[in-house]
Amino acid sequence: MKKKRNMSIKAKLLGIIIPVMVAIVVVLVLVAYEMSSGIIGNYSENLLESSVDNQANEIESWLNKNIAGIKSAKKTIEQLKPDNEEMQNILDGYYGFDENYPGGIYIADSNGKLMKASESDKSESDVTGSVWYKEGLTRVNPKVGSAYKNSKGENVISASAMINDGAGNVSVISADMTLDRVAIIVNSFIEMKHAEAVLVDKNTGVIIANRDSELISQKIGDGKQSDYYKQLAKKVTAKKYDSTTLDGNMTVFKEVDGTDWLLVSYIPKSVIMSDIAHLRMVMIVISVVCILLLCVLIERVTHIVIKPVKKMTKIITQMSSGDFTVTMDVKGNDEIAVMGYSVKKFIENMKQMIKEMGSISGKLKEQADSSKEVSSEMNSAASIQSQSMGELNTTVDQLSLSVNEIAENATQLAGVASDTKEDSSLVKQKMNETVAISEKGRQDMERVSSALESIEESIHNLEAAVNKVGNASGEIVQIINLIGEIADETNLLSLNASIEAARAGEAGKGFAVVASEIGKLANNSTESVANITALITEINNLVGDAVRQASGSAEDISGSAGLIHTAVDTFDVIFKNIQDTGALISEMAGKINEVDEVATNVAAISEEQAASSDEILATSESMLQQAKNISKNSEAVEDEAENLAMSAVQLENQVQQFRI
Repeated sequence: MKKKRNMSIKAKLLGIIIPVMVAIVVVLVLVAYEMSSGIIGNYSENLLESSVDNQANEIESWLNKNIAGIKSAKKTIEQLKPDNEEMQNILDGYYGFDENYPGGIYIADSNGKLMKASESDKSESDVTGSVWYKEGLTRVNPKVGSAYKNSKGENVISASAMINDGAGNVSVISADMTLDRVAIIVNSFIEMKHAEAVLVDKNTGVIIANRDSELISQKIGDGKQSDYYKQLAKKVTAKKYDSTTLDGNMTVFKEVDGTDWLLVSYIPKSVIMSDIAHLRMVMIVISVVCILLLCVLIERVTHIVIKPVKKMTKIITQMSSGDFTVTMDVKGNDEIAVMGYSVKKFIENMKQMIKEMGSISGKLKEQADSSKEVSSEMNSAASIQSQSMGELNTTVDQLSLSVNEIAENATQLAGVASDTKEDSSLVKQKMNETVAISEKGRQDMERVSSALESIEESIHNLEAAVNKVGNASGEIVQIINLIGEIADETNLLSLNASIEAARAGEAGKGFAVVASEIGKLANNSTESVANITALITEINNLVGDAVRQASGSAEDISGSAGLIHTAVDTFDVIFKNIQDTGALISEMAGKINEVDEVATNVAAISEEQAASSDEILATSESMLQQAKNISKNSEAVEDEAENLAMSAVQLENQVQQFRI
């Protein structure tokens, strides 16, 4: 399996913070650019509208000033109603009076007669068909009309109105004003650099003033005019005078009061946005510089912040491999420093715990070895006890056979005595047989005496062996108590080791498994100790019963031995009396009665001894079985002690993996 490549916290932080920071800076630049564009656009539009308002005011002021002069002349003429000579004088007086209409004023009637200043060079081929005359007929007060080219080819506008000169004909007073002044106002009073303006008659669409003099008097949008003028013509025709953008030009409209004129001012948006484009470039450069500086700053800050974390990671990695020889130098009081202090304290605690665990594992190994030795000794003692119980069982078996044989002989003796009593009349005839039987009885009695002595000696040996078993059982109890204490101490050590392993976390998992196994072994040892203790207690009870029964049997056998000796003496007397014959026949009859009683008693005692021997045999077999169980349990304890020693070695090996 391919090892997964680790990524440092520093790289992760830089990988997250720098893109986010770049995105934030880019968003801020875009937002600032858009807001600046909107602000500059609004400012430019307001400035352009302000410029158009000023231009319109200048045009209105200029027109009002000129129209005021014409109105004054019209009023004077209407009041005076001069004749032709006086009219000529008035017209000559206005010639050159105002620079805006240097040709002065002139009057034409419905007959086509044109009156003008003497020095005026104005000429009109069709007076009544002229633009100024037709427009003048439509208004009472003087008002400028549409632009047109005069006979000289000049672009002019005329302020005309009907006048009552007293001649009785419909007359029109008018004055021609050159559009140069209007063009100067339109083109020179623009407050924005690179902005342009055009003055258009909104009714006819004729251009009144423009920077390009060739376009004056042309209808807007005609001919080879630019796309902007064609789009502007559509707006003028539709009479939509709201501010808008036409062909990339910001355009505002202003109607000149008192006229049919529409002042249009426009400026290319590229010109307006040139400064914001420069600002955008400056902001981009500043943003790049700031991003670089912030990247360096963030890299340094993360390096300073992450440095103790990297050091701590290296130390923790070494600890995970079992190396606790590392040291932790901590400075500061932030969260990382608190973590460092905790790691430092953990290292110290682990060093102390590993030392204690090493000491405990050594002690546990020693105790396990001691338990193994004790269990071996106990197993040997149990084997010896089992062997002794086997010998005891054999002895008791032999004792049982001897007692049964004595019982049979005693029964036979009782029968013989009974027959002798019944056949006393045949004593004489059977004397020889009696002598032989008495001799045999005496020999049997001697053998019975010897057998009883052997039984008594065996009983004493049995009692000694039983006492030895009792002593061995006491020693086994002490050994088992020692094993129980060792198991309890092992269990406590296992519990402490489990607690310390839980504190150690991942590093203590293997140790926790070993501690758990040691705990199980300790519990098994405790249970085995309890079972062995119960068995030893039962054996002690059985041994006590055997001792008591052996003591009773010894006393009975001692009594039987006395009786047997008495019987032997009696048989000696009988044998002597038989040898002495006849005289003692009567006494023999009485003695035979005594012999009958003694034989009966011996038979009863022999039967009791046989029953006791059987009971001793059963007890001996039970003790033999218990001894075998003790030997088997001792072997189990020895195996458990060996397992405990192996676990102690494993624990010691686990502890030796750590270096402090």
